[in-house]
Amino acid sequence: MTQNTSTSPVLPDWVRSAVFYELYPQSFFDSDGDGIGDLEGAIRKLDYVKSLGATAIWLNPFFASPMRDAGYDVSDYYAVDPRYGTNQTAKTLFASAKQRGLRVIVDLVPGHTSIDHPWFKESARMAPSRPFKNWYIWTNSAWDNGGEPWSKKMIHGYSNRNGNFLINFYWSQPALNFGFAKPDRPWQLPTTHEDVQALWAEMRNVMRFWLEMGASGFRVDMADSIIRNDPDRTETRRFWRLAREELSRDFPDLFLVAEGHPSSVLDGSGFHSAFMHWANGYWQVFRQGQTVSQSGEVVHADPYFSRSENGDFRPYLETWKKEYAATRDGGVISVPIGNHDLPRFAVGQSDEDLAMIFAFNAAWESIPFIYYGDEIGLRQQSSDNPIHEGHYPTRNGARTPMQWTRERNFGFSECNPARLYLPVDPNPSATCVESQESDPNALIHAVRRLNQIRTTEPALFAGSPIEILAEGAPGEPLVFLRGDKTTGQILCALKPSAGPCEWVLPNSLQGASFVRMAGGRFPAEIAGNRILFKDASWGFFKTIR
Repeated sequence: MTQNTSTSPVLPDWVRSAVFYELYPQSFFDSDGDGIGDLEGAIRKLDYVKSLGATAIWLNPFFASPMRDAGYDVSDYYAVDPRYGTNQTAKTLFASAKQRGLRVIVDLVPGHTSIDHPWFKESARMAPSRPFKNWYIWTNSAWDNGGEPWSKKMIHGYSNRNGNFLINFYWSQPALNFGFAKPDRPWQLPTTHEDVQALWAEMRNVMRFWLEMGASGFRVDMADSIIRNDPDRTETRRFWRLAREELSRDFPDLFLVAEGHPSSVLDGSGFHSAFMHWANGYWQVFRQGQTVSQSGEVVHADPYFSRSENGDFRPYLETWKKEYAATRDGGVISVPIGNHDLPRFAVGQSDEDLAMIFAFNAAWESIPFIYYGDEIGLRQQSSDNPIHEGHYPTRNGARTPMQWTRERNFGFSECNPARLYLPVDPNPSATCVESQESDPNALIHAVRRLNQIRTTEPALFAGSPIEILAEGAPGEPLVFLRGDKTTGQILCALKPSAGPCEWVLPNSLQGASFVRMAGGRFPAEIAGNRILFKDASWGFFKTIR
């Protein structure tokens, strides 16, 4: 399977070679000793992000919030929460990043707000004013629970307003009313309603505000679910397409990446990319001992990227192929190896094993995103951590403080450990940046080398062609070819499972010459018409024909 175009026509040029670093502000670096990371802390660590070879930052929510869902419950889209700093701090962060050649995209949460947002407070009054009356989804009576399938997410008896309101996730996150594509109840407004359209315009204003402050784009939370009764996502696509068309006129380098199914948001929606991790087969790729679901049946499977010979890349690849075929002309599917909603992948894995995951991240037809701390193999912390700010144990354990040095709190904060936002790893010899920097074989150096290759080799840029040669069956390699005659071609071969293996090159590559560009500590080799894997090993090879 080969992509037809050598470059994706929808991507801004700066994104094609980009490597993003996801920076979770409350967990990255605490500059004022209150136990919570902040934007000034992020500014102080920009040189570190740059040193990794990253070219852009995805900044998780920093908006004003009561923090019932760690900032994904916004009470003011136009203000930085005081615990992170001020709007001026954010502006300084954007400018300081650009001075270092780093772009910043902001995490946008358009589908819901906090119950503390002034819009919702007005909407919940006995006699709400317009347009706020209709900026949230209310039934017409306190005795109307919405009926199926809405009743399970209706909150009853919250205010003096005669109606119940719909939530998106937690009880405290009322859904904003972007309209219903096909209204079928009296309380459902069409997307063309004037109050709904006023909300559409207001969300574009929010985006414009942060772009004018210096942001370069947005990662959009739950992007494909803002409009209800929209089975074909026609109106969802229209909303995002209009937003991009309007904003791109003034910000031509705007980048939009969605949390959502690629086929829902990359087919004429205006998004440049979409993450694909809530998808069949994903849990069989990176995470050790995870429980996965196949055709509704709960099973247990070892991940493909592990020493196990049972790991299988093909279920996820099958999903990827279908989504890719549906969206190849509309944008790029990004395959996250980690983020704030996923458990850390550094479980039961050596640094060498983790380096192969980063090799995949650098080479696959995708836009690479690195979750803070994964570059040093930060471990998932105990699920016994207390529930905090809506995290719940699994998410909690992946959002613990970055580990910088061997000093107090691993250099994250000078506060009393009891005041930390979340506890650091209790093991005093746990990984940290300082210890990895001094070890030439540490993971952080492999990540830097891979990022350097990714950002300088056009054959690996997002949108460059990919041809799958071996699909990663259990115990077998994943082999693919990137690039074309214009960019040159790079053969990428990865075999995570233990034990030796030989793989015969296809006829199209036999007779070509190869120069190895990169490989693990025991790299794959090409001898004659075969790739030789001595053990778990990988290699990138430039092809010369």
